[in-house]
Amino acid sequence: MGYAVVLGEALVDLLDGEYDGQPVYRQAVGGGPLNVAVAVARLGGDVRFAGSLGDDVLAGRIRELLAGAGVGLDGVVTVPAPTALAVATFAGAEPDFRFYGEPPSWSLLTADDVAPALVGGADVVYCGSIVLLRPATLGAARRAWSLAGGLRVFDPNVRPRLLDGPDALVALREVVAEFAAGAHLVKLSTADAELLYPGEPVEGVAAYLRELGAATVVVTLGAAGAVVAAAGADPVRVPAPKVSAVDATGAGDSVMGALVADLLADGEPVDAAGWTDRVAYALRVAGLVCESPGGATAMPTRTQVENRYQP
Repeated sequence: MGYAVVLGEALVDLLDGEYDGQPVYRQAVGGGPLNVAVAVARLGGDVRFAGSLGDDVLAGRIRELLAGAGVGLDGVVTVPAPTALAVATFAGAEPDFRFYGEPPSWSLLTADDVAPALVGGADVVYCGSIVLLRPATLGAARRAWSLAGGLRVFDPNVRPRLLDGPDALVALREVVAEFAAGAHLVKLSTADAELLYPGEPVEGVAAYLRELGAATVVVTLGAAGAVVAAAGADPVRVPAPKVSAVDATGAGDSVMGALVADLLADGEPVDAAGWTDRVAYALRVAGLVCESPGGATAMPTRTQVENRYQP
């Protein structure tokens, strides 16, 4: 089994909550790509994180969480900035994020920080999320994409509050098309699809991204499961297991993490049915994540997934 490189942001989430009748914020290490890396490691995959971390105590906690989960720090660089924060409030289980810190610590990764040997030797390279919105980090993602010697996986993970007007959305749509064209797997949420391609059904969005060049596209639908569009078959819907969700933070990232872990273990499925089986498993992982508070810390092991869904 080879290894994966996950390139993207790491930050600290402040999760809105209550203690002793008073509003409080619970601190949690987060960032979509960081969650993906932790999910891969917890599911038994060899994974290294590539990103920029600040020079403060919070950055040290990010490093500790990654190392404790078994994520390699080969691609991590330290930058002279405080750790970026994402404040999450909730309406039900779905978080609404607002971001703080300028410049954000995650935005200081550059193309020169991407090690050719690390990326070129990986079996899977992940790029995506909010690093696509800054010139320096977009350059780093493009360099990693161009150096990737293995499978390329992509997740736009759109955060609308970071888009500065309609021009920013148009620019992001172009970046998504650029990365999708060279991707072996694209994973996006129904919220991503609705923002990027308003008015289009998710099956149509999946088919469009495949037309651009993506080999396989997975669109997550929350509690409704996911749509899978793979070569040789029409898009199909895969149901999600019934769970009692308390916090959906990191659920979509866990889907990607599970898919990356399985790509490391067994390579690409040989047919569309194989992708359907993989996505069904990834949705079970996500269901278990939704039953626990937090993002990265809620990522389960394979044994925990098996125990949760025993017949």
